[in-house]
Amino acid sequence: MQAQALDWLERFFGYLRNERRLSPHTLESYRRDLSRLQEYCDSAGIGDWEALDSFAVRSYVAWRHRKGIGGRSLQRELSAIRSLYNYLLRERVVGSNPALDIPAPKAEKRLPRALDVDQTGALLAIPGDAPLALRDKAMMEMIYSSGLRLAELVSLDSDSIDRADATVRVTGKGGKTRVVPVGRVALAAVAAWLRVRGQLAPLEEKALFVSRHGRRISPRNVQQRLGQWAQRQGLTVHLHPHMLRHSFASHILESSGDLRAVQELLGHADIATTQIYTHLDFQHLAKVYDQAHPRARKRK
Repeated sequence: MQAQALDWLERFFGYLRNERRLSPHTLESYRRDLSRLQEYCDSAGIGDWEALDSFAVRSYVAWRHRKGIGGRSLQRELSAIRSLYNYLLRERVVGSNPALDIPAPKAEKRLPRALDVDQTGALLAIPGDAPLALRDKAMMEMIYSSGLRLAELVSLDSDSIDRADATVRVTGKGGKTRVVPVGRVALAAVAAWLRVRGQLAPLEEKALFVSRHGRRISPRNVQQRLGQWAQRQGLTVHLHPHMLRHSFASHILESSGDLRAVQELLGHADIATTQIYTHLDFQHLAKVYDQAHPRARKRK
């Protein structure tokens, strides 16, 4: 593509970072998706954003689909293209959004995996009082207690938790702030971590959770530590931080049935996003029914 088109692409990323305040992880996803569009434009001889019309976007989707890209990924890529063109429209670089009415192939609905209560209890029964073990236990308890996203967890500062009020203030997607409850077990785990945090963190460090080097812990480090603990604690699933968030949501919904409350706790802007947990709840009910009802299934 021409240099001017690439310059507008960088301005768009700056807009996502500075105005929409997207997380580095989300920003990297936009970069990755739009780099594929740029690759297609280069191969098709499209030099500027005005030249990309709806026919070309349809061709791009077909090109990606032939490469084996599924509907869910194509929906995300089309969303990135629409966002780019909404920005270019705002800046009066283009006259229309060519991706507005372009459908992606339907994606198979995948339910988020969640731990059951026993698995969660086994995971969180971390022994020992070593600083890293106490830190990891506190991190996992916070995710499970308050339904935090990974980015929300690592962005917590030492003063983010109000222990007297048993709440935590988190900054979620789009820079939106919400205050959610923290359970007593998580508060106790954080208190235990804070008693030894000074062994790793310098006095001037604001981050609640730090690495062994004393700096704010990275998302990748959290992912690795959770995977290691899952193996040590005997879990047979591939554990990632979002699975603990899913477990939080499904366990709350299973007990309360209050979808609106779960939406608020998770920080979902649209309740449709939260409704996927009703499928998890139904799966649990169906399992109980199969095990308990005398005519549910054939018995050996």
